[in-house]
Amino acid sequence: MGELVCQQVGKVWGIDTAEQVSTLEDISFSVQSGEFVVIIGPSGCGKSTLLSMLAGLESPTSGMLLHNGQPITGPNPDRSLIFQQPSLLPWLSLIDNVAFGLTLKGMSKKERYRRAENFLSQVGLRSFAKKYPHQLSGGMQQRACIARALCLGADIILMDEPFAALDVQTRYNMQKFLLDIWEGSGKTVVFVTHHIDEAVYLADRVIILSARPGRILDSVPINMPRPRDVISPEFEQHRTMFVEYLRSEVTKAFAEQELAEMLDTRIK
Repeated sequence: MGELVCQQVGKVWGIDTAEQVSTLEDISFSVQSGEFVVIIGPSGCGKSTLLSMLAGLESPTSGMLLHNGQPITGPNPDRSLIFQQPSLLPWLSLIDNVAFGLTLKGMSKKERYRRAENFLSQVGLRSFAKKYPHQLSGGMQQRACIARALCLGADIILMDEPFAALDVQTRYNMQKFLLDIWEGSGKTVVFVTHHIDEAVYLADRVIILSARPGRILDSVPINMPRPRDVISPEFEQHRTMFVEYLRSEVTKAFAEQELAEMLDTRIK
């Protein structure tokens, strides 16, 4: 099971210092098991911070985070975080990277290789099992990161702009690949992106955050059959809605940044 709940979550950096910054305020939502949720919002609104807290890498300043009804108090192999840049270990072969978490669990080499080969096959990389990360393209490295998360058995896959560094065509192919893997796995996915078309193409539901401090502006279900036609009227309707949301929030974010810089200059 991969259910997540955020209850009035807030995050403040640098509490009781001159650098104190409120990043997130009163974040409340739930993600059902097997759901694909995408989070969008302007830069600096706390999207990545929220994902890190769901992974257990950061703690909220206020509120509570739950996984299957239990408080999230730290990292757990049932929740796997995939970053924008592939996080493969450069000195390990692809199969050893994918099997790495199983090594930490004490599984025998034969069994962990068997499992790793199975998931490399699922992501189309079995023939590259003995290659090293530097010998693979960016898209292939991200596929390997997804294989590693699946191999470890994570119920929840948390993805922080994983395709942002890829070229347009590779990004589109990776989106289709991710949906194929997700639809057959029953995994829960929480995916952060700045790319509106990507959000509409992937999500069961899109959560929109405001400018900092990030608050939930809306939670919009995408009731369109897959595969989605990116030039359909329904797709364009959702795209336009999210563009308008973000346009106003990005304007606020820039205005706040300019004000902060002006005040900082006066203080100096």
